[in-house]
Amino acid sequence: MTAAPARRVALIGRPLRRRHSQAMHDAAFAANGIDARYELRELEPDRLAGFVAEARGPEWLGFQITAPYKREVMALLDEVEPEARAIGAVNSVTRDPSGALVGFNTDAPGFAAAVQRDLGLSLAGLRVVVAGAGGAAHAVAHAAVSGGAAEVRVASRAAESARALAERIPGVVPDTLAGVDLGAADLLVNATTVGMLEPGAVVAPARLRDGAAVFDLVYVPLETELLRAARARGLRAAGGASMLVAQAVIAFRRWTGVADVTGVMTEAVEPLLAGAQAP
Repeated sequence: MTAAPARRVALIGRPLRRRHSQAMHDAAFAANGIDARYELRELEPDRLAGFVAEARGPEWLGFQITAPYKREVMALLDEVEPEARAIGAVNSVTRDPSGALVGFNTDAPGFAAAVQRDLGLSLAGLRVVVAGAGGAAHAVAHAAVSGGAAEVRVASRAAESARALAERIPGVVPDTLAGVDLGAADLLVNATTVGMLEPGAVVAPARLRDGAAVFDLVYVPLETELLRAARARGLRAAGGASMLVAQAVIAFRRWTGVADVTGVMTEAVEPLLAGAQAP
């Protein structure tokens, strides 16, 4: 009898600079005796539709998406779940037994889980300021609104970007980085690439009140200038490593039914995080 082929999942995007997701998922497959592998597939735009068609094959569990295809992929799927549609981005897809591809978003629940785990905070009742208005900021803002935050302000360099996000996600107040009042914020979230692709802190933690908390979605490097400055002030502060793991755990559960692989994934990714430096 011929053995069944190994199951497959993949991360698609362009460029693909890091293998954190591959390390986490392959470790979780091995730990649970699942014959599957996680591939990295860097695609040119004209290859996206062909890949999605390939992923309908019976050996595929699903796939994940990073920039620049989180929006474009939505039109190629059979179903997009309401949360992902509200955010305007799909970062994970599961293939159901019929071969239909269902898109979902793990960033929003991954963020909420990481805030709870690392900062000990529920989003309910918090006054949240989100720096940035890109895809990550959409997911964070949606999580905060859905989680019952008392106020969610999205502050970007360009006012029109924040307004566009607020139009997509009801309950969000648009603002600017230069003008936003941080004195009333309970939680500041950096959803920009400042600290990773650009040096410095997105805002000065000195503008925050005593008792506020800071969450930086950046996970390379593990400690950004924003986090260092916040901790030096005595504020609670956490980076994006826990969110990276939390969103991966959610996708793995959808693909395999295995409830919680947090420990395995954390152990697998720690060496990569420890040795990583921002470009």
